[in-house]
Amino acid sequence: MVKIGFDGKRAVQNYTGLGNYSRYIADIVCRFRPGHDYTLYAPRCSENKRLARLVGHYPQLHLAYPSKRIWRSLGSLWRIWGITRQLEHDGIALFHGLSNELPLNIHRSRVKSVVTIHDLIFLRFPQFYHLIDRMIYAYKFRQACLHADKIVAISECTKNDIMRFFHIPADKIVVIYQSCDPAFGLPVGEEKKEEVRRKYGLPERFILNVGSIEERKNILTAAKALPSLPPEVHLVIVGRRTPYTHEVERFVRSERLENRVHIIHNLPFDDLPAVYQCAELFVYPSRFEGFGIPIIEALQSGIPVVAATGSCLEEAGGPDSVYVHPDDVAGMARAFNDLLADPARRALMVERGKAYATCFSEEKQAGQLAEVYRQVLAAAGMDF
Repeated sequence: MVKIGFDGKRAVQNYTGLGNYSRYIADIVCRFRPGHDYTLYAPRCSENKRLARLVGHYPQLHLAYPSKRIWRSLGSLWRIWGITRQLEHDGIALFHGLSNELPLNIHRSRVKSVVTIHDLIFLRFPQFYHLIDRMIYAYKFRQACLHADKIVAISECTKNDIMRFFHIPADKIVVIYQSCDPAFGLPVGEEKKEEVRRKYGLPERFILNVGSIEERKNILTAAKALPSLPPEVHLVIVGRRTPYTHEVERFVRSERLENRVHIIHNLPFDDLPAVYQCAELFVYPSRFEGFGIPIIEALQSGIPVVAATGSCLEEAGGPDSVYVHPDDVAGMARAFNDLLADPARRALMVERGKAYATCFSEEKQAGQLAEVYRQVLAAAGMDF
């Protein structure tokens, strides 16, 4: 049995994005490689029902927090420095930084390390980030890439960016995609669909978008295409509000689309698969992503996808989704209208999309991750 440690901050504190990824990795390694001991290290305790279910389900999965009182009040410093001695004390053979970071001193310890890099958007699109944030991210991500024994990139696009911006050799980087929660692949009953329609005032026909409502994700392009669509077709946006939301709402008011654009904030996860399966199309017009998990959720849900060109979304959506330049409003409107008018094509896209989504099977990704761990530990004379 080998002891594997994970950076558990996001698994404990985040309910979307990096938190979902962290819990996903903990889940698949416990399920498909159960013969080892896994610990999520977090700077502080926080109630998280989804994580609690995982820890309760897998006896080999544990949570750990700063062991010394001084570090409990200095959680951020513990995570980047003080944790390393605790890992050594706990007998951790390999530590996996699940969210772009590693302890800055881990390369000086006996603990081997792997880091997952999700994206380098802050270098690609610096205008979307504050200067101090860009400087911190660039330092932490670069150090993690330099000192990790192996790097996991969540897409080929991210791998290429790591090589380009940090000059890391290709053979140090392994691409391992991420899947989505299995709930999206399970058919939702009509009673549940009707419940969420009533609960959120969902229209009969709508195009769905899921993700934070921020400038980079560019939902305004889809909103601008809406006047060119049949009037009974609406746009439903599910995601965290940011200041960019006001820009979207100003456009909606100016075009008198208030009755056709629906913004839902803080939608519970348990209702999300039903919302997907009520939609006619899914749109993801983001200018840049590390991967694009909502696209996988849509494919698993049996919803045709229209996404943006220019980053890794083709990797997520596969050859049978439709791709439009993120600034091409007319092109997006044409794509919507073509698909809305062609149920046979939509049905074919659903069939092929579900087949493509099998590329992201949990068992396959658990095997790929286990092989990374095996290679790193073998180089240190240990088995996995």
